[in-house]
Amino acid sequence: MPATPFSCSFLVLQPRFNHYINPIFRSLTYQLSSSPFQSNVRLHCALSQAAEAESPTGGRSGALSPGPTVTGEVQKIDVNPPKGTRDFPPEDMRLRNWLFNNFKEVSRLYGFEEIDFPVLESEALFTRKAGEEIKDQLYCFEDRGNRRVALRPELTPSLARLVIQKGKSISLPLKWFTVGQCWRYERMTRGRRREHYQWNMDIIGVPGVMAEAELISSIVTLFKRIGITESDVGFKVSSRKVLQEVLKCYSIPDNMFGKVCVIIDKIEKIPVDEIKKELNAVGLSQEAIEELLLVLSVKSLTELEERLGGSGEAIADLKQLFSLAEKFGYSKWLQFDASVVRGLAYYTGIVFELLREKGLLPELSLQVDNIVCALDEELQGYAAMAANILREKGQSVDLVLESKPLKWVFKRAARTNAERLVLVGNSEWQRGVVGVKVLSTGEQYEVKLDDLK
Repeated sequence: MPATPFSCSFLVLQPRFNHYINPIFRSLTYQLSSSPFQSNVRLHCALSQAAEAESPTGGRSGALSPGPTVTGEVQKIDVNPPKGTRDFPPEDMRLRNWLFNNFKEVSRLYGFEEIDFPVLESEALFTRKAGEEIKDQLYCFEDRGNRRVALRPELTPSLARLVIQKGKSISLPLKWFTVGQCWRYERMTRGRRREHYQWNMDIIGVPGVMAEAELISSIVTLFKRIGITESDVGFKVSSRKVLQEVLKCYSIPDNMFGKVCVIIDKIEKIPVDEIKKELNAVGLSQEAIEELLLVLSVKSLTELEERLGGSGEAIADLKQLFSLAEKFGYSKWLQFDASVVRGLAYYTGIVFELLREKGLLPELSLQVDNIVCALDEELQGYAAMAANILREKGQSVDLVLESKPLKWVFKRAARTNAERLVLVGNSEWQRGVVGVKVLSTGEQYEVKLDDLK
């Protein structure tokens, strides 16, 4: 990965931003999909007991033998999640919730409303625009009603469907956001698995560049909130109108634009000679190919203006965007790169590695307000009453559900970082009180049940 003015010394993240100059639709997407936050969450069966490290029949660790089947054979179930997915145990779930809460708070700060869509959609919703070749990346199947359906690989088609469905009943502009689970059956690489969560912020109905400037501002705000600076991360910015203007010069029809974009997107993945062959195969002349690749190598607006002239929309829009970036206060985060033709793509696992390197990843341990314990088994129902009173007053409570010695209860309180220990004892209960111990100071007192708070 080549160094840029925005690359940190260890080059852990170099996201790309594509500046769509579209009069109707603006979208910002932030994808989660990497270790230690593989952003894959799905395990539908709960196991009542752990698998043996090795079964009597020599099974590997992670295999569960639930017992004989109808035929008398023992069936082993792999308790690892499906390939390309992952579990979220409590410690990872706390981190995920922390990140999602930041997504939602930034969206709120920018006046966006939250929406959601079905994870399962009609297959045609995705193949109509992207073509049949996308089926290789879809988790798709025929349901029992003989309908072709697919797990959504992204959120934008569902958004478009919802907007069309609502029609004139909605008032523009729309500012909507969602955090949704997506699935893609593709080759796994570092930072990219088959299941991920995606944060979308979409502005619909604003024709100018201001929408893009607002969306970039929102992601900068997110990064600042979690401790990432412009010295760690940068945005590569371009406009598809650059590509359109070059193609127009060589009389390339508009219906070729999408195909050319798909090829150009591979520019950092395959040799230039392969890029040239693919562009030639879709109908571009050798002269057009050379000019296109030359323009796409441009790294400054001044140089781009020299090649395209200053009268085109692409130059005007990009100049306005960079001017707005100055006023929003994030110009140092931006870098012009004409070769960017696709949308914004972040792989959040790498961001988490970046936060770890900087010591910014929060330590999010379990914490409850109270641990409530009955000192005698026959008092467990009364302990439940005390727990309910506290919960109704907004207090979090870890209720000890079995008869346990006090030594165990204190260890549990330490593990859950409980602030108080509420003990329901026989003599105290007969007097209508419970015992309370503030664990940080050791202070102890008794309080009437109704006054417990």
